[in-house]
Amino acid sequence: MSTGPERSGGMRFHEILRLVWINIAGSRFKVFLTSLGVIVGAATIILVVAVGHGGEVQVQSEYKTLNAGSIHISVSTRAEMQDQMIGRMPGGGDRQGGTGGDRQGGAGGGEAPGGAGGGQTGGGFPGGGFSGSPQGQSTTLSASDVDDISELVPGLSEISLYATGNASVEGGDLEEETDYTVVGASADYREMCNLELLEGDFIADEDEDGKSKVAVIGYTLAQDIFGSAYAAYGDTLSIEGKTYEIIGVLNKMGSVSSGTSPDDSIFVPYSTAEKYIFGRETAPQIMAVASEVGEVPDKISAIKEVLAEDHPDANFTVTDAGNALESATSSAKTLSMLLLSAAVLVFIVGGIGIMNVMFVSVKERTQEIGILKALGTSRRAILLEFLLEATLISVLGGALGTAAGFALVPLVRLSGMTVEPLTVSGMYAMLFAAGTGTIFGMYPAWKASRLTPIEALAQE
Repeated sequence: MSTGPERSGGMRFHEILRLVWINIAGSRFKVFLTSLGVIVGAATIILVVAVGHGGEVQVQSEYKTLNAGSIHISVSTRAEMQDQMIGRMPGGGDRQGGTGGDRQGGAGGGEAPGGAGGGQTGGGFPGGGFSGSPQGQSTTLSASDVDDISELVPGLSEISLYATGNASVEGGDLEEETDYTVVGASADYREMCNLELLEGDFIADEDEDGKSKVAVIGYTLAQDIFGSAYAAYGDTLSIEGKTYEIIGVLNKMGSVSSGTSPDDSIFVPYSTAEKYIFGRETAPQIMAVASEVGEVPDKISAIKEVLAEDHPDANFTVTDAGNALESATSSAKTLSMLLLSAAVLVFIVGGIGIMNVMFVSVKERTQEIGILKALGTSRRAILLEFLLEATLISVLGGALGTAAGFALVPLVRLSGMTVEPLTVSGMYAMLFAAGTGTIFGMYPAWKASRLTPIEALAQE
């Protein structure tokens, strides 16, 4: 008998494939149950990759208002300074001045005009500083600090003061006064934060100089108050009892590093916010933009030196947007890897199930193995038959799981999660499926190939 390349120990390769298919087709329900773990694993990989990539897309979307070269400067709150002191002191210890007592501008806004900014912490926009009262800090950033930094720190393309806080708002469809985020900003704030206008104009220099009562409103806020973004343009709002004309509406932007979103904010000229909204409670922050993103760390160091010289007794928080974006993206990727690890564990469990079923299959088909060996079929052909059977079961499960994974994407989106499926995840799922069947089917196939004809035929 001739043995060409198309033969495998007395059986042609297509004959082995036909025998494998007959065995699989003859027990479809058992094959489905056997491949159930692989089906779940493949679907999990599709969804994991989609959720992970969706997380990265969401981070990029939420941080798109950040200029990668932007630097944010604020006066450190008393709580922040205590945290720094605790970090430097062994054991932390108890110290006076933690809370209460003689703090000026606590929660409630005091007697300042507007009274809205008092005690507001956490979530300045866009930098991670603080808003509202300086909480006991006598140091306040000012235009002179902006001038000093601009003069002594070369390589800054833009620099500006801004302030953020809450203020009571009336107008539109609102039935009662409601607190919203108000940002006091200059004309160049728009370019520094990459804000896009849907309708109208942003704050101009003449608005800043004249303390004009004009406002630019975020997309979501416009919908909430006026019913639509376009209806808000040209209308008016009352902020802390004074009427402001809406001269512009922003495009939908997403949130920024502090968690505050331009979509939910109202922008007014900085001078106007300082005089009519925040008053003595104004806690200005400075935003600067480095001409070269790679020079941001050097610019931060230089800014700290200038501030330390101008305010030797004060503490400042200086952060950059690039690190915030990189950190958030890294967190999203880490989550993706953890979820992917869970999917791999599901595949391992599915592979163990395939291996157990293949052991049972070998036991049930010992006489078939004996007959094949008695007819001259080699060990290699027997091993190939059972190995192909395990691999094909796994691949079929992978195909079903891949289809199920993509089909479940719209359902996952209904939960509010950002899910962005990738075609390459289907390839990953199929590769894992084929690998699982091959690896976990190898040992049962090897056991089947080692049976002798007499031993196999003697078993009932």
